[in-house]
Amino acid sequence: MTTQQSTSPIVLIPGHWLGAWAWDEVEDHLSSEGHPARALTLPGLDPDDPDRRSRTLDDQADAIVAALRQAGASAERPAVIVGHSGANGPISLVAERHPELIGRLIWVDSGPLAPGSAFAPDAPDQLTELPLPPFDELRQQASLDGLSPEALDRFRLRAVPEPGPVLRQRIELVNDGRRAIPTTLVCCSISGAQVMELAAAGHPMFAEVATLQQVDVIDLPTGHWPMWSRPAELAQLIGAIADRTPAQ
Repeated sequence: MTTQQSTSPIVLIPGHWLGAWAWDEVEDHLSSEGHPARALTLPGLDPDDPDRRSRTLDDQADAIVAALRQAGASAERPAVIVGHSGANGPISLVAERHPELIGRLIWVDSGPLAPGSAFAPDAPDQLTELPLPPFDELRQQASLDGLSPEALDRFRLRAVPEPGPVLRQRIELVNDGRRAIPTTLVCCSISGAQVMELAAAGHPMFAEVATLQQVDVIDLPTGHWPMWSRPAELAQLIGAIADRTPAQ
């Protein structure tokens, strides 16, 4: 175990239906190696929040900025943000509004959103929330490879429906500073080579990757939830990347 702390605080942001608990194993591994990591439950994903169905991407972005500042992030000591899956919406807004607070973005089976995009732009206004689908349906959209029955049970038990406004909101992005943030793609359910091919071809889900000024690609083959299927390896990657992230 190393006793040297990373110079960059690490903030872990979970994707849809998940809270900070989703990062427990990764956070434990990072902490044991001396990395200052903190996981965040986004507004709308706290089951005890009476207003959670009305939370927006702006609310989530504001919460991430607050977490960055609480972790000590600044222009002189920018943080490492680790975002999984659907966390790319609020994180893309934070990168737009406060690129100076981010020393590196690590996308875990995810990537930055393009201007004007939304997760579910056609979702009707009357949709107040989207529960976690049945696993037979979910695996048609995202790989469940590597997840134990216990992990699936925990996922089902603790999942919180995603707020409708978060799903429908289109993000406005105009600050090119977001594209200068050093970025690492940790590719799990689809290979890095495939991601870069799709980005170069202008695929809507990956087109923004082609606009990034500094991007590294790392393969961690597993399903879409590597924080449960390969937590130790994912934590090792995050820690190593954070150690190489200098203060600006």
